[in-house]
Amino acid sequence: MQLKPNAYRLNETVKGVETMTRFALAVLALASGVYTYLGVRGILDGSASFVFFAAIIYSVAVSVAIYAFWSFMLRFVPLVTNGVQRIGLFITMAVGCAMIIAMSSWLNAAALAGSAATEQHMAVTLQGYAEDLDQAHSNALAAQSLLPDVQRAAERFSGLAADERESGALTGTTGSGSVVQLLTQMGTQMNQLAATITGSRDQVATQFEQGSARLATMRELVSTPGAIEPRADSFQTEAVQLSAIIASLQQTGVAASVKRASADLSAGFIAPVANGQSADLANRQDQVMETVRVSVAAQSAALTAAADEILATPAVEQRRFVPLSSAEAVIRYWQDFIPSWAGAISIDLLPVVLVLVLMIVNDAMRRESESLEEAENITAAEMLRAMNLYRRMEAAGIVPEPVRSEPPAVEPEAMPEPVEEPAAAQAVDDTTVTPIDAAQRKRTDGPRPA
Repeated sequence: MQLKPNAYRLNETVKGVETMTRFALAVLALASGVYTYLGVRGILDGSASFVFFAAIIYSVAVSVAIYAFWSFMLRFVPLVTNGVQRIGLFITMAVGCAMIIAMSSWLNAAALAGSAATEQHMAVTLQGYAEDLDQAHSNALAAQSLLPDVQRAAERFSGLAADERESGALTGTTGSGSVVQLLTQMGTQMNQLAATITGSRDQVATQFEQGSARLATMRELVSTPGAIEPRADSFQTEAVQLSAIIASLQQTGVAASVKRASADLSAGFIAPVANGQSADLANRQDQVMETVRVSVAAQSAALTAAADEILATPAVEQRRFVPLSSAEAVIRYWQDFIPSWAGAISIDLLPVVLVLVLMIVNDAMRRESESLEEAENITAAEMLRAMNLYRRMEAAGIVPEPVRSEPPAVEPEAMPEPVEEPAAAQAVDDTTVTPIDAAQRKRTDGPRPA
């Protein structure tokens, strides 16, 4: 059997956890202040003493604000029963929560995940630099695809010159004449162009190795444990060196040089004068040299088109590493640190749960109190006031006297003499004895008639 009403038990329980509630609220406010101090210290600039005192003052202000705000909410929200007023308090609480997140939670997140967010920023930048180096290397090596065409053209001109010299395959007359000189000249130019393309390969490979070494150093800086500030500084230095290597790789590409050389083959074509002994031989030499000129023009157009296609490839944009503070890094890469954000916000907004619990418990106590009988719900003060009112009514004669039965008749001589009460017994406190009106009967009077 329940000895006490449920509303009374709920009320006693709420009083019992009140000290624990205050202690928990103070601990949460203190924890938020500590992490706010760590977050503020990472974004302030200046002397060490200035940063220390500024961070301390800000964190103390945040702790006091959080404790005061949630103390007000814990006190007032459970007591308000009107719907409109309760909605107003909820809106006020939502605005306060937004302000707490703005002044504290993001700094808490910076303290919890600031180093990891900065490492994330370095890792993302490193990935971008690696892609830029690969693209610049590919663009620099794109001209190597022209090398087979150039070598094939050089071999063809050299072979025609040898055939003309040995068997007269073009003019029908053996020997080293104007046609052989022209073909040899074209073969030599093609070989020089091939040597230019081949020579750039070694330079590109050397620069790519240097860039790969810089990338390896940057990867070590990202993954090495320790303080993030010196690692970020070293990372920035390596990033500058790597940017210079990428820019040099883009300048090493010989596609533009191949385009200019191939255009010179056609524009700068100079045919020698036919040196045949007879008019017929000279005529045949002129015809062959015209054919060579047309072939050189076609080869020049093909090489120019291939070089234009390589040059149309988008160049690598210059990338610059921008150092971020821990707070800025946490905000930029917030999607990667959702658990840290959840923990930082929970420290500040956990009292919302306490407010809702107290509100529900107080509503339950009010519902339980409405169902109680008046006798079970009366307080001690109300009981004292009711007793005092009853005494006044009785003194004024408003309350009727209870009906008494007549005592049996007694002979006058047999009645005992009245005994006087001691004075001490008659001196009774006025607060505990109801005064008797003068019109009432005296103690020595006989019994009232029925």
